[in-house]
Order: sequence, then C-alpha cells, then structure tokens
Amino acid sequence: SPTPVVAFLSVTSKVAASASATRIFDIPFYFSSNEWHLLLEILAILSMILGNLIAITQTSMKRMLAYSSIGQIGYVIIGIIVGDSNGGYASMITYMLFYISMNLGTFACIVSFGLRTGTDNIRDYAGLYTKDPFLALSLALCLLSLGGLPPLAGFFGKLHLFWCGWQAGLYFLVSIGLLTSVVSIYYYLKIIKLLMTGRNQEITPHVRNYRGSPLRSNNSIELS
Repeated sequence: SPTPVVAFLSVTSKVAASASATRIFDIPFYFSSNEWHLLLEILAILSMILGNLIAITQTSMKRMLAYSSIGQIGYVIIGIIVGDSNGGYASMITYMLFYISMNLGTFACIVSFGLRTGTDNIRDYAGLYTKDPFLALSLALCLLSLGGLPPLAGFFGKLHLFWCGWQAGLYFLVSIGLLTSVVSIYYYLKIIKLLMTGRNQEITPHVRNYRGSPLRSNNSIELS
C-alpha cells in the first residue's frame, strides 16, 4: 500500500519546511521584517482556509487528511511569524510534535482499515464501530485531537500556538485559525458519526464483510 509512504512524506515534509523556515527567516527578518511577515501571513491564511475548505469536500480518507494537513501547516506558520520574542518557535515545535503523533496515528488506522477492506472511501467507514470498536475509537480520538478538541493533546498544542500569536498581536490570523479549526472539527465529526452508526441501511458491504485482525494499531489511542 502507498499509504505509509504518503504518511511519511506528509509528516517529514512539513517538519523539514518548518525547521528550515525557523532558520532561514531569522536572517531576512532583521532587514525586511514587514515584507516577510506579510508574505507568511498570506501563506498562513491561504493554507488554513483552502486546506480546510477543500478537505471538507473530499470522499477519500487519504485526500481528506492530505488537504487537512495543508490547513495544519497554516497554524504552524503562525509560530514562525511570532518568532522567538513571544515563544513562537517553542509553541510551533510543541504543536509539530503533537501533530506528528496525531497524523501518524490517523494514518495507521487508515492503513489498517484499507488492508482489511480494500477501500479508502469515507462512506465505507460507516458502522465500523460495530465490527471493530478499538479501531473506530482510535481513529475517532486521533481525528478529534487533530481538530483540537479538548481535553486531547491537539487542543493544548493549538491553545499554546494561538495564545502566542494573540500575545504577538496576530489577532486576525488567530481568529482565522480558530474559525478553520471549527470547520475541521465539523468534518471530523461527520466521519466519527459514520464510524459510530448502528443503522443497518447505512453500513456498507465493506464493513459488513469486515474481518478483524489481531494486528491492531496499539499505539493509536496513546498517540492522540
């Protein structure tokens, strides 16, 4: 399956981009702070809005998570803009650590489901809880943590990041971040509702014929 490769690229590319930005942008900020800030603010806004709005239209779990990740990197850029002065880099690194765990946990659940059913369609996850409660709950917790719902790890990561942005005067960016976080929670909850449904007419053949496996994603709940 190409999904582990997608997971690796999704996580490592964002870590590398964020780490590089914290190093590279330290130099030009001293000379042209306003120009770089404006560029990064535009990039953050586009990432947060477009990433989440496109994610909400997807029917594939992998594509949904990929576009959602674009939105996540928009939050990280807030920390880059804040810089060292208000703990921006520290909040960015903290959030990235949580994000890596949550993202890999979600991908692990998707891989597990895909290997047993051969499908990646979001609709085909309907009723998974009735067949594999552990996998369904693991995926639900990872998604809720990605969305930043309290009291999960993702909430505290976003809270720290947004608080640093607010203290630095990035009120508009933080407001966009909060609004798009609500959007992400909305489409994550739609998926979770599908996972937990017990209505026979909604359960797809993929889940009806689902066979559990002793090889479970044991770390998924811990990662969230």
